[in-house]
Amino acid sequence: MCELFAMQAREPADVRFSLEEFSRHGGLAGPHKDGWGLAWYEGADVRLVKEATAASDSACLEFIQQHPFRSALVIGHIRKATQGRLTLANSQPFTRELGGHLHVFAHNGDLDSTRLRDTYALGAYRPVGDTDSEYAFCALLARLAPLWLEGAVPPLAARRARISEFAAGLRPLGPANFLYADGDALFVHGHKRTHADGIRPPGLHVLCRTCAGETGAFAAEGLQIASAQGTQEVVLAASVPLTAGEPWRPLADGEIVVARGGRIVSQGASHHA
Repeated sequence: MCELFAMQAREPADVRFSLEEFSRHGGLAGPHKDGWGLAWYEGADVRLVKEATAASDSACLEFIQQHPFRSALVIGHIRKATQGRLTLANSQPFTRELGGHLHVFAHNGDLDSTRLRDTYALGAYRPVGDTDSEYAFCALLARLAPLWLEGAVPPLAARRARISEFAAGLRPLGPANFLYADGDALFVHGHKRTHADGIRPPGLHVLCRTCAGETGAFAAEGLQIASAQGTQEVVLAASVPLTAGEPWRPLADGEIVVARGGRIVSQGASHHA
């Protein structure tokens, strides 16, 4: 299965990805050799960098290592292909515009494509590639569109309710861990993933950090996050804990965590309305 990473911070942070731990996950070690991608918000826009080759061989990722970027919301994905060809169109994250805002999505799992298409009809959005993940993103946007097309950022509770209902319907189709951002908030849905003893929860872990900007908000092998704007608050999500000795919390089966302003503002089980 693929690996997911997300960061949501109170203030834009300096983010540096290196070719250490992340490249090993992306091809130098482990099975994740089929592509990688990073999406980060800069104001109202999103920079998206992705490739259909191993992160361990990437000159693009080396450039990012040498030139840190600033963002308050980042989503990363390292691909182990289960469905779809090894093409750029099938590499994640995916991004689309809805309601004048850019939305970003990344999925870890393997959904039954036939049942997915039978369960979720598409609205105005169509996949560019041929993965179950991109189809699920398009189906999610179709369900969120009525909220966003009213002209303003929808209430957080209304967005969470739609996402919760969608996630509950997705889980019977296969492992359905996903990260979704709409520029205002980050939504983290945990389900199950491949472990040494089989496919089971947890599918994602989260960590909340508060620290002074001068000391750096977070440091792990392959990743550094820092801010020079005083005290920084950060919510991190990852398929597996990125550091030892810190309170990474495994998400329960079907749990949704919502982060905004560097804090968790909502958490709990997702369910049908």
